[in-house]
Amino acid sequence: MSPDAASAVLDPQSLGAFRRVCDLAPLPALDDLSTPRARRVLADVDLLITGWGCPPLDADVLRAAPRLRAVVHTAGSVRGHVTDACWERGIEVSSAAAANALPVAEYTLAMILLTGKRVFERARDYRTTRTRGNWLRTPRSVGNHRRTVGILSASLIGRRVVELLRPHDVEVLLHDPFVSDEEAAALGVERVELPELFARCDTVSVHTPLLPTTRGLVGRPLIDAMPADAVLINTSRGAVVDQDALTDALRAGRIRAVLDVTDPEALPPDHPLWDCDNALITPHLAGSEGNEWRRLAELALAETTRWASGAGFLHPVRRERLAFLA
Repeated sequence: MSPDAASAVLDPQSLGAFRRVCDLAPLPALDDLSTPRARRVLADVDLLITGWGCPPLDADVLRAAPRLRAVVHTAGSVRGHVTDACWERGIEVSSAAAANALPVAEYTLAMILLTGKRVFERARDYRTTRTRGNWLRTPRSVGNHRRTVGILSASLIGRRVVELLRPHDVEVLLHDPFVSDEEAAALGVERVELPELFARCDTVSVHTPLLPTTRGLVGRPLIDAMPADAVLINTSRGAVVDQDALTDALRAGRIRAVLDVTDPEALPPDHPLWDCDNALITPHLAGSEGNEWRRLAELALAETTRWASGAGFLHPVRRERLAFLA
């Protein structure tokens, strides 16, 4: 992993815990697997602990690591470094995607509730006027009582959002072509087709991974079908949404948006989205940051401990599921 990722995720306490369950190679962490030092380390490695900035584990790397049998990733997606050569060797792979899903789901829940109360706009107006106004004239469109929330994709994060919404008095709709009506009922949601999701919901939260089939999935017809003053939340990838269509809808004042991701990141300084008061843009901060990195290290430690004991991974990544994962 990169030096920054190593210092962020693997603090001294985490490193000490790893050393109690395995023989940890000497630091610093490797971010270039072609150096003489890397080749010496790889020659003896049974398991790699990887993170953000890990180089691809290609056939050349695997030739230098004849004992390698497992990879434990301290972040979410393994697409950037787990190659076909890893699967062909039969290397077992684990990911901390489940741990990283929780803060994204928490961010999403917070934004659903805050936008339902129009907190950001009302706080801005309050700062400007410095008077409360007549709260008994609050529009009936404000509030979270029986609000309809749409979840686009029952991914790890999407499912956690559904779980976090259960205590709240909202109706939850789901679109995911791989989820049956029976499974949706078990999740406590109503399964609907994609156009219906956008047409019926006060808030739509996007949790679709960016794949060739999902690029631009949230296009102009879906955005134009959203009810007036509806909210689009995107914590997935910017390119899943037609950003030009979204910008047009926001500039027209038809809908609102919370965007933790854009295309590109960051947006050019002169992009019109920056000037949309009805768009909250955050710098891809929903995922694990700060003290939340400890959760990633703890999951990786638990997976390493299980694997070393012969119990196998609790959070395995399967090759056949890669087409559906971020």
